Amino acid sequence: MSTDTSQATISAKIVIAGGFGVGKTTLVGSVSEIDPLTTEAVMTSASLGVDDLSAVPDKTTTTVAMDFGRISLDSDLILYLFGTPGQDRFWFMWDDLTQGAIGAVVLIDTRRLADSFAAIDYFESRNTPFIVAHNVFGADQNYTAEQIREALSLRPEVPIVACDARDRESTKATLISLVEHVLSHIGTTPPRSA
Repeated sequence: MSTDTSQATISAKIVIAGGFGVGKTTLVGSVSEIDPLTTEAVMTSASLGVDDLSAVPDKTTTTVAMDFGRISLDSDLILYLFGTPGQDRFWFMWDDLTQGAIGAVVLIDTRRLADSFAAIDYFESRNTPFIVAHNVFGADQNYTAEQIREALSLRPEVPIVACDARDRESTKATLISLVEHVLSHIGTTPPRSA
């Protein structure tokens, strides 16, 4: 008779969402323990006059389907990360990408807060637990969580965290914050309608 004290591995799907050029691909790439799958394509004339490049003038590619990565937060907890495309014309894929997700990180750029409203509305309307991660691009973006909450009209229970999408430890801490938020919601939210 053997006594197996090992635990089963738990895996969970996490969505990384946000507006165009906020750092979703960078976030997935910085924290993934595997080479991330990206679907970056060179920006074409289809984005002229549609995508605001003022905050990201050197951006030459965009995600056209998804980004995918994986991180083991512990020996028994694996997160599968699905980054959404940020351009409006690719929103038709969001329902498929978010299906089965336990929660989401909405990555924001305070220089372009309006770009994050659609992602926030998407998760709120589906009762999907999410956190807002303020991607720290520079020292000129020193906003408090309360200033961000007010500007985005977020409910008090939505966590707001600072995140440097380029830094593995910062993005890992952001994902841990999301998992903690999801766990705190178990049993407190109504079931999702199909």
